[in-house]
Amino acid sequence: MNVSVLQFPGTNCEYDTKYAFEKLNCDVTIVWHKDKEIPENTDLLVIPGGFSYGDYLRSGAIARFANIMESVQEYASKGGKILGICNGFQILLEAGLLPGAMKRNDSLHFISKYNHLKVINNDNIFLSLLKKGDVVNIPVAHHDGNYFIDEKGLKELEENNQILLKYCDENAELKNINGSVSNIAGICNKEKNVFGLMPHPERAIETLLGCDDGLNMLKGFLK
Repeated sequence: MNVSVLQFPGTNCEYDTKYAFEKLNCDVTIVWHKDKEIPENTDLLVIPGGFSYGDYLRSGAIARFANIMESVQEYASKGGKILGICNGFQILLEAGLLPGAMKRNDSLHFISKYNHLKVINNDNIFLSLLKKGDVVNIPVAHHDGNYFIDEKGLKELEENNQILLKYCDENAELKNINGSVSNIAGICNKEKNVFGLMPHPERAIETLLGCDDGLNMLKGFLK
């Protein structure tokens, strides 16, 4: 499987992401933001975490206008699979490839810790190796992870099974950590080829480092 990982000034998770997918025997190419085309053989495009362009103006707002994003838009429109992690999720929202927006955490503090997530819908390739109701333990690291969408948009997400993950405790009881509407931690588009989540599955692939719950998320794309 060929995975392309975008890199912007300020991205800091591209090599973690590369390592995670290489661990799954994928061929990984890092693509610079000034490039105008993603590799033709791309099976999965990943927009990793970090602080693209320093998160100036608004998280993901400047990256949305990078040269590479026109190719990303075209790739998505043709059904190409895209995964946005943390800042990557923010970029997908700013680019209009996913609905909603990100606000500052309601605590106004950066959150960095392992946190449990509940699988809400698994009728998609990303979470196909997990079961509805499963609880996974995945690191979060964000300042602007407070997901917002209006009531009409939330209803559409629910009706179309676009809500993938919600924040919870170890017993699967929903627990809001940042103010996100309906405890949302991850969503997808209606066509289920574009996925975004604030937690970092690429940081949860080694039991030696605390947990490997992220592996079954990333493995879903290999099916």
